[in-house]
Amino acid sequence: MDAAELLLLALGAVGVAAVSRRMGWQTPLVLVLVGFVVSLVPGVPELAIDGELLLATVLPPLLYSSALGVSYVGFRALFHPIAQLGVGLVFVTAIVVALVARVVVPGLPMSVALVLGAIVAPPDAVSAASIGRKLGLPRPVMTVLSGESLINDAAALTFYKVALAGVFGASGSLLGVDWSSAAGTFALAVVAGVATGLALGWLVHTLRMRLDDPVVESVLGLIVPFAAYLLAEELHGSGVLAVVAAGLYLGHRGPEAGYATRLQERPLWSSLDLLLEAVVFALIGLQLRYVLGAVQESDRSDASLLAAAVAVLAVVVLVRFGYVFGLELLRRSPRPSRSGLTRPERPPWTYQAVISWTGMRGVVTLAAAAALPVEVDGAPLQDRGAVQFLAFAVTIGTLLVQGLTLPRLIRRLGVQDQDQPQRDAEEELHLQEKSTEAALARLDELVAVLTPRIGEDKAREWDERIRRPLLARTETMHQAVRADEEEQAQRGRRRAQTFRRVRQQVIEVQRQVLMEERDKGHVDEEVVRAVLQELDHEEAAGASSWVTRF
Repeated sequence: MDAAELLLLALGAVGVAAVSRRMGWQTPLVLVLVGFVVSLVPGVPELAIDGELLLATVLPPLLYSSALGVSYVGFRALFHPIAQLGVGLVFVTAIVVALVARVVVPGLPMSVALVLGAIVAPPDAVSAASIGRKLGLPRPVMTVLSGESLINDAAALTFYKVALAGVFGASGSLLGVDWSSAAGTFALAVVAGVATGLALGWLVHTLRMRLDDPVVESVLGLIVPFAAYLLAEELHGSGVLAVVAAGLYLGHRGPEAGYATRLQERPLWSSLDLLLEAVVFALIGLQLRYVLGAVQESDRSDASLLAAAVAVLAVVVLVRFGYVFGLELLRRSPRPSRSGLTRPERPPWTYQAVISWTGMRGVVTLAAAAALPVEVDGAPLQDRGAVQFLAFAVTIGTLLVQGLTLPRLIRRLGVQDQDQPQRDAEEELHLQEKSTEAALARLDELVAVLTPRIGEDKAREWDERIRRPLLARTETMHQAVRADEEEQAQRGRRRAQTFRRVRQQVIEVQRQVLMEERDKGHVDEEVVRAVLQELDHEEAAGASSWVTRF
């Protein structure tokens, strides 16, 4: 793929993603479909994919961006269910899919079936998290889904490597896998991967605390996922876990860094996520035609592979459903409490129903399928086309079956935390009050120190300029959250929103004047940019305030 083809692919993919997001459609599904249709146009060349390069360039930044946004405190609190889904379910799914694939695809070697199982095992929670965030899924459910997506890729890719070793002849006595070697490989991957990620995260955070250059700090952040992935892989660890560990560490320590770096990184990673995911799904759509062609050239009939795809898809969906509810039944089974402590109340079964239905496959499954080697020891990899077809079919099938029905399921079961915005507002008000109290106390100390140097009038002016916005913001939030009557609360929220609109219009007028003065040549462009940046920061602070999220 040359530079021109890559540019056209990126532009087209982002354009399709923009339309899909605006219309509220399933963006991955639309990208694959459009890519497939485009591949049928005469003259469109086949775009060669280096699967290993795809995994190394796309997966690290996507995982790192997700890890930055996951609460470390929430991840640690819910680590047990996260690990059960992110590790246990991956292995169970891979093995069950392999056993079923051996039945529905006659003659498929067990080692190749295990490769297929590893490829389709990890769900991609990006789509589920996006849907859940819009519909107000309870925060614990969101944390479990996000945490699962961070570690299931590592488990699946490690199992993928072990299964490929079986294809290359390193087979054992059970299912064609040397399980003792596999356990050692997995343990090394976990330890080396996590240690590498944490060490690199600590180093980058230490450097950031000593730098005062947000541009350099942001560039460091861009390098981290690739450095963590490649370094861990060189040490025979899990590059995925290294990226996740680094992202969780730096996300947790992020508030200690400079504000300018945080303002730059958030839109940067969001934009990069959109670009990478759009390109990958579009690229897979373009490849689908040639995967189908390779299958037709094989000795397997289209009908048999289509039936196999339906069977594997059903297994993927049902295994997750059975695993989630099976674990829940075990947790709810009668057991003696320890030291007379009351066992915590279990969440309602509807939570498990939603989690069991969030098994849409995505980037990792598609990239791993594309990364399948063409040859093994000089001979063509048996049933490579069939494995890729089944992986693509499972991805598209889960996006269709689960992705399109998940919003309706959430609404039907009522798994929505309607009180979360109110609780968030009250917690934010609490933080605002505590921080304002500390800020005003510090302000009094500073004014007392500065008064002899700058004079009482100037000190009083500075005190008023700093004190007024702090008190105004707290008072606005207090009126909206703490009103005794619901009608008063609604009135307070409307006033706050009206205040924001007025403030935004005032800033817009200032911005227009800046542009007019620049166009007339009255001020230098550099001065205009400096003032414009201050206005942008002021508008961003208002746009991210509580009143826009209530």
